[in-house]
Amino acid sequence: MRLVFMGTPDFAVASLEALLRSNDSVVGVVTQPDRPKGRGQILTPSPVKLLAERQQIPLLQPLKMKDPEFLQSLAGWKPDLIAVAAFGRILTPTILSLPPRGCINVHGSLLPKYRGAGPIQWAIINGETQTGITTMLMDEGMDTGAMLLQEAIPITPDDTADTLSPRLAALGGRLLVETIARLKAGTLAPQPQDASQVTFAPLLKKEDGVIDWALSATALANRVRGLSPWPGAYTTVSGGDRWTIWRARALPGPVTKPPGMIVAVTHEAIHVATGEGVLAVMELQPTNSRRMTVSQYVTGHPTAVGLQLGGLSLS
Repeated sequence: MRLVFMGTPDFAVASLEALLRSNDSVVGVVTQPDRPKGRGQILTPSPVKLLAERQQIPLLQPLKMKDPEFLQSLAGWKPDLIAVAAFGRILTPTILSLPPRGCINVHGSLLPKYRGAGPIQWAIINGETQTGITTMLMDEGMDTGAMLLQEAIPITPDDTADTLSPRLAALGGRLLVETIARLKAGTLAPQPQDASQVTFAPLLKKEDGVIDWALSATALANRVRGLSPWPGAYTTVSGGDRWTIWRARALPGPVTKPPGMIVAVTHEAIHVATGEGVLAVMELQPTNSRRMTVSQYVTGHPTAVGLQLGGLSLS
């Protein structure tokens, strides 16, 4: 079949690579426009664009999905099917109806759970022990289409969004190729999603990283994992500094101090009272500094028991 692929970040690269190894032909790629990045705000191409250019695949980067010139070019590729993975744009009805075999999406959750732009992060934040990939026929809703294939993988206690995403991406590529092969063979029947089981995973915002010490230590440890690498879980410290916490674990047991108060400092961890239990902070990053272990931090920054974290402006 003639395939068009739509995707943007690293997560989507594995799906495009899998299609390029398959028996079908990728006749074009659509990705988001280059974006300014870093302190210098240098225009930077997406990972999918870099792969498409290396493979010399025709490429489109529309500013608007309804742009007539873009739609004409897309139709000119005459796709039998459009495959989508983490594209980051809503497909218009015109695009959805263009390929005779429809549009297939690779979604990073076990639908109908975690519809939306942040399924990997929110699964970890919510303490899930498994997640997976769902391939689905796209419709005009947000991840509401009929499911095609689904496969689960475990979330380990040490997984972060950064470590889980590559495993899901690889699974997504394999499942996408299998989905297309079975659609061609006529051995795959779309299954509607169970509306009663729907949950949502909205796009993360910078302010989602603010630590609420009134939460339980377990919930905070999960947030630290789910918010890595972006936006990071962060809190204020007396004196106006800010810590981004990169690694922490929950310690059970009663707490007699107010949430956010440092109750112990060891060579390995800073222990902070929470709404339930203690959070042992093992790796952090102060403002305008590098990421470091607590043993590295306390060597040069005396940290007192009784210091209160949070409660100040994080602007």
